[in-house]
Amino acid sequence: MDSLKTIGWDIGGANIKAAAFCRGKEGSVESKVAVRPFEIWRERKNLPAALAETGDALGASDTNAMAVTMTAELSDTFLTKREGVLFIFDAMANAFPLTPIHPLSLAGDFVQFCEARLRPLDFAASNWVAGALYVALRHPTCILLDVGGTTTDIIPIRDGRIVSRGTTDMERLTSGELVYSGIMRTNPNTIAGEVPIAGRMCRVAAEYFTVMADVYLILGFISAEAYTCPTPDGRARTPGAARERLARLVCADVEMLNEDQTLKLARYLFEKQLQQLTDALRQVLSGLENGYQMPLAVAGAGTFLAAELGRRVGMTILDLGREWGEEAVSALPAMAAAYLLAEKIAGEDS
Repeated sequence: MDSLKTIGWDIGGANIKAAAFCRGKEGSVESKVAVRPFEIWRERKNLPAALAETGDALGASDTNAMAVTMTAELSDTFLTKREGVLFIFDAMANAFPLTPIHPLSLAGDFVQFCEARLRPLDFAASNWVAGALYVALRHPTCILLDVGGTTTDIIPIRDGRIVSRGTTDMERLTSGELVYSGIMRTNPNTIAGEVPIAGRMCRVAAEYFTVMADVYLILGFISAEAYTCPTPDGRARTPGAARERLARLVCADVEMLNEDQTLKLARYLFEKQLQQLTDALRQVLSGLENGYQMPLAVAGAGTFLAAELGRRVGMTILDLGREWGEEAVSALPAMAAAYLLAEKIAGEDS
């Protein structure tokens, strides 16, 4: 094959991430990433069109093959995960009827599309597998800490093999390898039941007033452009509007809490999320021999949070964003899936 182009997909419940990997006939390599916010529970019928538009941005018409991973099957728009996986498969087939599609299984294998449809649960929540396999090729022994907008993956890798205790979402939640906490969509009231205000602890509201993206926008860890999820109130993605939303966490407003007080509140929530993820990492490390001696490979939209966690735990940090580029690690499972499929096809051809 003179040249080879693959596209990897990470189809989530709130975002569609895709990456194109192109290997030229002279050995040149190019890659491109596309990220599209898409809340599948609001507009599931539009998924094929959203996939097609995202594919167009990556030049899907001249693609040799596509790799698919997903997490959107968990959305409550589907009665079961089985229904969700099959719906996503159908959406891919409708969007790209002329392109071979290869779902990635939880066992780390690319499977023919027709076979994958016969055992859909083997492909539910498979995106973390792609990222870990890709990292294992370059860093055979490490712990991958991928902090995204909604969830965090903590995946131990030893001698080039994934050595996680869990495979399914529920198993990984139990083992500490999956934490439903991220830097965008997570509600702060799931991180802290009470917060300090003016020297006293105040219980928080069990309402959808604010998200962690507001916290990190206020603290300057993310930009307005990086705030990719919808705001809870539908208003602007600015530090001022973020402070207005965050004040409502304690049933207040910006006339009751000044800028310094909301800044202190944001700093506290940053510490509480760090603590939450640190507890999970230490749980994973407790099951590994010489786990603290393994380097921590950090990736995802929340790389800044992952790196700070690693520093506090005292682990050697591998910043994959500096190594491979921030764009690539912001959509790590998609880029990984595209690369791994290209390697598989190239190997078969040779």
